[in-house]
Amino acid sequence: MTCIAMSSACIAIDAQPMAPSVAAIPVAVSPPSFAEVFATRSAAVVDITTLSFASNSTTDDGELEVEPGSDFADRLPRPLPASLPAGGFRDTATGVVMDRNGLILTSAHVITGIDEVQVYLSDGRRFVGRVLGVDKATDTGLLRIDATDLPVAVFGDSSALAVGDWVAAIGSPFGFHNTVTAGVVSATGRYLPGANDLPFVQTDVAINPGSSGSPLFNERGEVVAINSMILSGSGGYMGLSFAVPINLALEVAAQLRDHGSVRRARIGAAFQEVTAGLARSFGLDEAAGAVVIQVDATGPAATAGLLRGDIVRTVDGTRMPHYTDLRRNLAQRPPGSRVRLELWRGARSMTLSVTLAEEPKPGNGTAGKGATAPAPPAWNDGLGLRLAELSPAQRIRLGEVNGLLVREAAGAARSEGVRTGDVIVAVNETAVDRIDAYVYILSRLPPGRTAALLVRRDKGLAYIPVRLPERAARSDLR
Repeated sequence: MTCIAMSSACIAIDAQPMAPSVAAIPVAVSPPSFAEVFATRSAAVVDITTLSFASNSTTDDGELEVEPGSDFADRLPRPLPASLPAGGFRDTATGVVMDRNGLILTSAHVITGIDEVQVYLSDGRRFVGRVLGVDKATDTGLLRIDATDLPVAVFGDSSALAVGDWVAAIGSPFGFHNTVTAGVVSATGRYLPGANDLPFVQTDVAINPGSSGSPLFNERGEVVAINSMILSGSGGYMGLSFAVPINLALEVAAQLRDHGSVRRARIGAAFQEVTAGLARSFGLDEAAGAVVIQVDATGPAATAGLLRGDIVRTVDGTRMPHYTDLRRNLAQRPPGSRVRLELWRGARSMTLSVTLAEEPKPGNGTAGKGATAPAPPAWNDGLGLRLAELSPAQRIRLGEVNGLLVREAAGAARSEGVRTGDVIVAVNETAVDRIDAYVYILSRLPPGRTAALLVRRDKGLAYIPVRLPERAARSDLR
C-alpha cells in the first residue's frame, strides 16, 4: 500500500499496475456467414445450358462485348451429347428468377447467337427457355420459361453499395451447381475501356466460367448486381470480377420485356475527366467537370454548338464533379430529352441546350485514296517532343486524322504520358496540323503555363497536360 500525504490527511491506495485500455486492443472483425442467404435465396438461382450448332462463334457482328480481355467464354471441358452435330458447342451459365411467372435475368453474352437454351431450377425441373431480348451494351439478357409460382429473388439497391461491403455470389462455375463464393466490394462505378460506359461493381468474389449471369447478394440476401465478366490472362479467376449494378440491369430488363430492345439517347460527343493539370490549362479554379475531346460532326452536340475543349460543369443545374457523373446523367435520359449544359469556354462560363438523339446502329468508316509522299522532316518543340506533319498517306492510314506525329517523346512530355507514335490533334481548344500553327500557339502562352495537348492513340483521344518550360529553355519557339 502506498500513502500519499495531502495536508494533514493520508489517503491509502493500492499500488497496482494500471489495466490496459480496452479501446487500445484491436478487435478482430470476422467475415459474415452467408449460410442463411444461401438457405433462403438459392432457390431463385437457376442453371442455364445453351447449345450452338453453327460454329465456335456467335452470329452477331463479331464485336467484343466486354473489355479488356473477353467475356467469360463459358466453354466447359465436358462431353457433348451424341446428337450434337460436329462444330456444336455447349455452354453453361447462371440466371436469377425475376418474377413468379418465368422471367429469368442473366448475362447477354451467354444467350446471344444461340440455337437452344434450357433452364434448370433448384428443385430439379427443366424448361426450354425463350430469349426475350439481349442488350450487349449492359451485358443484360432476359429469358422466359413456361412456369408459374416460382421462387423470386429479392432485389436490393445497388446505389447503396459501398467499398468494403461483404457480398456473395451463387452460381454454377464449371457446372458445379449452387456454388457460393464470397468477398468484398472492391470499387463501385468502375469504367473499363471498351465496355460501353458501363459502371461496373468490382469485387474480389471468385467468378469462373459458368458463373456468367449469377446474382451477387449483399449480407441481407438482396441481389445487388449480376456477375458479368472477369479480368484474366488465363481464362480463370485472378482476383478481379465485375458485375452489372442491379438498378441498371432491372431497368434494361424492363425494356427488353416490354419492347425486346433498349432505346438510348446520344449526345454525339466524347468526354474526359478534368484533372488538376487540365484545370490549370483551361484556367479553372478547381478540377471538376468533363472536358470535351471529340464532337461528332452530325450529332446533337455539334448542332447545339458544343466544341472540343469545352468543359461541361452542370447539367440542368446539377453539378458534375466528375465526367462519370455526366455519363450517368445522360445515360438515364430517353431520346428526345433536352438538356441545359453550363460550360467553361475560353476562360468564361456559358450555357448551351442540347436535344439528345436516339443512338443509331454502329456504321463502318470509309477510307479514301491519297498520295504516298514521305512525311516532312521532324521538328523539336522545346517540350521534349520531336514532331512531324502527317503525310497524306499517313492521314489515310490513321482514318483521315489531322495533327502532328510524335516522332520522339522525352522530358516533361514523356513524363506526363506522351509517347512516340501519338498524334497531337490540338493544343487546348485549338486544332493543329501544321508546325507553324503549333509554334504560334505555344509562343503565345506565358512561361511556365500548362498546355493541354489533345493526343490521339490507338483510335482514342485524351488531353494530356504538359507544363511549358521557362523562357530561357524555349529557344526553339522561334
